Amino acid sequence: MAFPQGQRVLVVGGSAGLGRHLAEAFTLSGAHIGIVARRTAELELAADLLRGLPHGTSSRHPRVETFVADVTRDEDVVQLASQVQETFGGIDVVIHCVGRSSRGRAAETKPADFQTLWELNFLTLVRVSQAMLPLLSVSRGTLVAIGSLASKSPGRFLGAYPASKYAVAAYSHQLRLELAPTGVHVLLVCPGPIQRPDAGERYASQTHGLPAESAAPGGGVKLKGLEPARLAAAVLQAIDARQPELVLPGKARWLFAISQVSPRWGDWLLSKFSRSSH
Repeated sequence: MAFPQGQRVLVVGGSAGLGRHLAEAFTLSGAHIGIVARRTAELELAADLLRGLPHGTSSRHPRVETFVADVTRDEDVVQLASQVQETFGGIDVVIHCVGRSSRGRAAETKPADFQTLWELNFLTLVRVSQAMLPLLSVSRGTLVAIGSLASKSPGRFLGAYPASKYAVAAYSHQLRLELAPTGVHVLLVCPGPIQRPDAGERYASQTHGLPAESAAPGGGVKLKGLEPARLAAAVLQAIDARQPELVLPGKARWLFAISQVSPRWGDWLLSKFSRSSH
């Protein structure tokens, strides 16, 4: 897709998974990229791949920079903002793509497990956004929060994950309302299960005592996995259009709307979208 060349983009969690696909999509568009992760080796491997990609139509090759940071640590995030300002002279797009899912019954999930995902999936977004908003205010740029369909509708057997992702949605919405007068754009992305080689196996160790389908992507929801490169392209398009939210697959929006009008009907539909537990 067409995206303004020369944009300065920071992908937090950009060394693997969807984050790396987003970094690739921006690099192909001609943007200058900064990727953030905890492990230097993985960062450098991802950066080498990005530097080898074709890029836009400009003769000037976009920059690819790496930043080592643990965004669960306040001091790391403060230092990250300073390094980004020093490296790029500001930032136009910040994407928070950090987190993980889980499995379990809500009533059996320990408070410590809720706290772990709250820290990883939500509080990292709070830290990153608060540190980067002064830079985004100058550029009137975009903050992107990668949520989930579970940010809108919980599903079954996902342990502490939906609660942490609901917080991402609420925080992003509040930020969008409060920052609108400043020109900063906030985009919440709510994707369904994303295709990956270990889909169906990644959380198998957490499914003891749960229905077999709970190990499947989304806890067994009947949705085809999203192709990550196409999802990344849709995110770029949503940023360019300054959309408030991106929900994929689009048909999930109908479920969310119906659930608001009639929770009972919404629950019935959600059960139909889930694999049988028998």
